[in-house]
Amino acid sequence: MRHVLVTGGGSGIGRSVAQDFAANGDHVTIAGRRMDALEETNAGGDMRCLQVDVTDEASVKALFDKPYDVVVANAGAGHAMPVKDMPLQVWNDTLAVNLTGVFLTFRAALADMQPGGRLIAMASIASLKGGANLAAYAGAKHGVLGLVRSLAIEVAKSGITCNAVCPGFVDTAMADGAVRNVMKRMEVDRVTAEKMLVSNNPMRRMITTDEVVAAVRFLASPEASMINGHDLVVSGGEI
Repeated sequence: MRHVLVTGGGSGIGRSVAQDFAANGDHVTIAGRRMDALEETNAGGDMRCLQVDVTDEASVKALFDKPYDVVVANAGAGHAMPVKDMPLQVWNDTLAVNLTGVFLTFRAALADMQPGGRLIAMASIASLKGGANLAAYAGAKHGVLGLVRSLAIEVAKSGITCNAVCPGFVDTAMADGAVRNVMKRMEVDRVTAEKMLVSNNPMRRMITTDEVVAAVRFLASPEASMINGHDLVVSGGEI
């Protein structure tokens, strides 16, 4: 039975990933900023819920009071804004949660992770291409892939793997925020905004959290022991 940590476990992809690991008999710890959201994910189950700020070194270190077999660095956030209007604080905050948070989480995990361990970062198709008004988010997510590919080489001889999952638009609250932003900027209705956001996906629909969970589950499995430094894209063919 494995010990699994999922950051950003209070909603969206993180919630679905944590619930899947728990349903398959793993001991799951979920971490996030809001305890009420973490408890909703747990839904009266046996998950351990811990509050954390992934941008704070001490806060992250406190999560690792025991070794984990699988660590999913899922915590992230972002919103659309053109570079010309972007305050430095928005840029710094976006990199802090999406990139530095992954670095701090993986660095702390490696202190006690044993051979066979799995480090999995939740990246994005924004790790692989740019997008108008997404410079901070895409910059951070590109950085995540650089971190994953470099760390994969460092840990390979220890029998640990480090990989990333790169989803397109997933049907979560974060995607809902993107839809509302398009509605506001383009002055269109919700249906039109959703079609615009998925227009680059050949399947012309949002990705489900279950489809992302399947990718995480595979990378955490024994069958993926020789997959290392990889970006597993879940985008319907967009990338």
